[in-house]
Amino acid sequence: MNNNQWDRVVTSAPGKVLRTGGYLILERPNSGLVLSTNARFYAIIKPLHHQINSNSWAWAWTDIRLTSPQLSREALYKLALKNLAIQIVSSSDTGNPFVEYTVQYSVAAAYASFDQSKKEVLHKLLSQGLDITILGSNDFYSYRNEIERRGLPLTPESLASLPPFSSITFNADGGNCKPEVAKTGLGSSAAMTTVVVAALLHYLDVVKLSSSKDYWERRDVADLDMVHKIAQTAHCIAQGKVGSGFDVSSAVYGSQRYVRFSPKVISSTQIADKAVPLPDVLTEIIRGKWDHDTTEFSLPPLMTLLLGEPGSGGSSTPSMVGAVKKWQKSDPQKSLDTWRRLSEANSALEMQLNLLSKLAKEQWNAYKSVIESCSILKSDKWIQLPSEPNNEAVIKALLSAKDAMLRIRYHMRLMGEAAGVPIEPESQTQLLDGTLNLEGVLLAGVPGAGGFDAVFAVTLGNSSSNVTKVWSSHNVLALLVKEDPCGVCLESADPRTNEITSAVSSINIE
Repeated sequence: MNNNQWDRVVTSAPGKVLRTGGYLILERPNSGLVLSTNARFYAIIKPLHHQINSNSWAWAWTDIRLTSPQLSREALYKLALKNLAIQIVSSSDTGNPFVEYTVQYSVAAAYASFDQSKKEVLHKLLSQGLDITILGSNDFYSYRNEIERRGLPLTPESLASLPPFSSITFNADGGNCKPEVAKTGLGSSAAMTTVVVAALLHYLDVVKLSSSKDYWERRDVADLDMVHKIAQTAHCIAQGKVGSGFDVSSAVYGSQRYVRFSPKVISSTQIADKAVPLPDVLTEIIRGKWDHDTTEFSLPPLMTLLLGEPGSGGSSTPSMVGAVKKWQKSDPQKSLDTWRRLSEANSALEMQLNLLSKLAKEQWNAYKSVIESCSILKSDKWIQLPSEPNNEAVIKALLSAKDAMLRIRYHMRLMGEAAGVPIEPESQTQLLDGTLNLEGVLLAGVPGAGGFDAVFAVTLGNSSSNVTKVWSSHNVLALLVKEDPCGVCLESADPRTNEITSAVSSINIE
């Protein structure tokens, strides 16, 4: 192992926006287009003790401190080195199952991967304890209340005025329920699980992650695959179910076209006999037949992803998914027909976006000219642009993409009405229709499972400011989130240090 007692590891992983594939992505072989974002979770891991703890070295326990500064929370755990059982010693709150399973499964993966000599070095490293700090970009959390409290307008500029990694407010509903963190639906639990797995596996020398931001040029693909397997497993067990896994996959690999893995690949952890050592279970998981499919995908050039927070109350994704599944069972013929039509529309949108990326590569000048012209016109005027063969191909692909998205929304609404859940509520429909009628807007919809949580738009050229202004006038806060195709990676420093350095640099320049 390369680690010594003074080493510190910092990793980051992105949040996501599921653009197409809501509900369908739960079943193979349906695909979904998922965009990773510039909103990132960070994990910082270093030894808790500066020297080997002679008490821990009695082959019993390792100490773990978990700190979440934004939530003003700290928890102390003990991890049994023999059977990897974890127990909470003290905490300012109840435990975090996502982090607890992540620690257990990551350490078990290390034991499963090493020979005896490396296990002894691992044991020494663990005997120094683990000090884990977790930070999430502001974009993962709702700061509407804070902006309103400060008397600021509901604009991205107001969000940008908040300090990085701001303290997080809670949604208290006045009942007996524990207040929940107000989130924006970017997949915080998946990004957090992934980033902690990545940091632990790198720290424990199971993988050697790259600091490259471009997955398709990276040389650590096998290591990313290992992070993916452990993160998916820990996330599923913490959730209590085997979900589609698109949020973890995008946190690991970045923007992509995704087809889920067969759930049976991690069933061994759910039926694991307590008598089976956890490293043996992990060996089975690591060697299992992971049949998910990820293909490179990102938005075509000169297009911008916008995400808006309507502030009309969140939706529970599990309960909406449950209602849709119930409808599928009660009306299999109708649901099958709706899913087929939805799948066809999803494929059509994917095809047109890929075509636009291809046209941008092959005919850049024509592509750029059309995008710039369309960015200042409403979509019903795009067809009237001067007709040259190269221009026509781009305009046709843009209009076909827009038409495919309208069909997706239509079938999602039908499915919601049939299942009795608000996949695209009436308030969102009015907002999205109004958004599509603005200059330079290509797509608009509800991401993921839909509901009241969020809306998205894809704009051309420099037209996004039109959308943010209109959204603000309708009490919708445009977030600072943009697409960033980079998945999990190694960072060179604590992001809080980077933010301070950036701020000092900008002050010096001014």
